[in-house]
Amino acid sequence: MHRGASTPATAPQREVTATALGPWPGEDPVEAARIIRGELGSPHLPFLAELPDRGVGSDALGRTACLLEELAVDVQPYGWRLVDRPGKDFRRAASALATDINVLADVAGAEEKSAAEIKIQLVGPLSLAAGLHLHNGERALIDYGARRDLAASLAAGVGDYLARVSAAVPGARVVVQVDEPDIAAVLAGTIPTSSGYRTLRAVPSSEVRESWRVVLDALRAAGAAETVISVPEVEAPFEQILAAGADGIAVPLKALTSRQWEHLAGAVESGKNLWIGALDAAGGTLPKTAESVETVWRPWRQLGLPALSLAAIRVTPSAGLAGRTPAQATAVLGRLTQLADGLNQLAQG
Repeated sequence: MHRGASTPATAPQREVTATALGPWPGEDPVEAARIIRGELGSPHLPFLAELPDRGVGSDALGRTACLLEELAVDVQPYGWRLVDRPGKDFRRAASALATDINVLADVAGAEEKSAAEIKIQLVGPLSLAAGLHLHNGERALIDYGARRDLAASLAAGVGDYLARVSAAVPGARVVVQVDEPDIAAVLAGTIPTSSGYRTLRAVPSSEVRESWRVVLDALRAAGAAETVISVPEVEAPFEQILAAGADGIAVPLKALTSRQWEHLAGAVESGKNLWIGALDAAGGTLPKTAESVETVWRPWRQLGLPALSLAAIRVTPSAGLAGRTPAQATAVLGRLTQLADGLNQLAQG
């Protein structure tokens, strides 16, 4: 899956592991890093938390926009806008990310035994184009040239991001989750124009694949050990993700159809990784571990996949955890590791 001398070898994953999607409650990056790294020690996958409660620039879109090379953004009443030169909003986003990376270095540096991996998240090029606006207020998604430039700018900017994270946790494999929350609407042509009276034209699948490929290739060249594209379950374009060269797919479990499960089974059989949003943390009470294990194991068994191939799975919550309290989010991570343990028992017979 990884080609070229500059690309690190992917360590084989021999057991089910747990991670979360990135968004985390509260405003304290030190507390977030300590909790996440405490709950998701090896073999699990700790992550660099996104703390949207801090406000402008700490949201996923602003955080990714501050990575763009030779493009800048600011905030208008309708959202983030591409501008000629960086302003206070851009600097605020960049400062928050720099703080988080410095905190990661401090927390990881104080550990007796540091985790073998770290995950970072960024918004993918299509959802970025859907979320950023041009000077005239229209979404960048409307313009082919703007879409192309955004993908190229993101690809040019990810190297510095990975280098800074790698320096914060020396020797750790860096895993990158590329979030495409708007991809179904981008492909279906259902995203509204700024006026709201019509919708933007669907982006061709071939262009979506190429935009992903540009970013994924840049991530690998920068040292990413694993790249996964995260999408909602509705109209999830699994075939396009795999054709673009991603190492895996991250998707919520709750509404997957039988046909989607078949596509995922094919991906697993071809050596791809599967991140399943198997824990629905939206309610007040977390599901029992045995129930969550069964929601994964039942379709796995029905598809005829061998128990040993469960090792291709990482388990995640079905959504980000920013809307929970820190205590609730911590409990979710604990339950995820129990879910991984339960699936590993099945995998080992």
